[in-house]
Amino acid sequence: MKNLFKLVLCSTFLAGTFFSCKKDENKISFEGGTVPVLVANKTSIALGYIDKDKEAVTFSWNNPNYKFTTGLSSQDVTYLLEIDTTGANFTNPKKKQVSIVNDLTKTITQNDFNDYLLSQLELAPDIPHNLDIRLTASIGGSTATEVISNLLNYSVTPYSIPPKVTPPASGELYITGSAVPSSWTNSPPMAQKFTKISATFYTITIPIIGGNSYTFLPTYGSWNDKYSIAVKNDPTQVNGGDFQWQGNDILAPAASGNYKIDVDFQIGKFKVTKL
Repeated sequence: MKNLFKLVLCSTFLAGTFFSCKKDENKISFEGGTVPVLVANKTSIALGYIDKDKEAVTFSWNNPNYKFTTGLSSQDVTYLLEIDTTGANFTNPKKKQVSIVNDLTKTITQNDFNDYLLSQLELAPDIPHNLDIRLTASIGGSTATEVISNLLNYSVTPYSIPPKVTPPASGELYITGSAVPSSWTNSPPMAQKFTKISATFYTITIPIIGGNSYTFLPTYGSWNDKYSIAVKNDPTQVNGGDFQWQGNDILAPAASGNYKIDVDFQIGKFKVTKL
């Protein structure tokens, strides 16, 4: 009787072990999702300063209904509404991406759409530009779950807006600091004067001493005004970024050499390019 009990117990343990192994083999697998269809309520997008707070366009799309072997996914779906110039194939680093979680529609005002074109894509105002618009869906931003919609095409003309940063009244701009030949002085040599391309755009090519600092002066011989950045020597802005009136010193790139510096008051950004 004792041996029979041991045999039954052993058989029960072996059966449980086999069942457990079989259970471990039932892994959950991703089975994909349906490609979303992107539609809009406008066949053309008109932008104007007077109507800047009104709707420019509303986009909508279907849920991709992501599936796993256990059934439909209950996880949040992240959507990226992407806007780029036609022909760039969404490889443009300046393309605009609007992130949306779970919602199946997005309304964009004329003001916001205009800002996407001027500030993000950096397109010239008052002339038409051909745009491609698509929607990318994913679970948690995972490329493995990514599905991409159809393309919508528009020709859109952004309108001019007041500059984000007021340009210098002097019509001049100089660079000074420990990163340039003159070091810190409010009376830099003419070689450190920017070329004025337009009322809102200035450029200069100059040797830079790597790892040092600089700022922009609008008035020769004065420290009263300057254009610089929000955070002193911000390492994330060595290649450019947002600038403002007054502010703090700008950190130069680590490598010394000749650089081209563009200062765009229209969009409030500067750019530093090694030559």
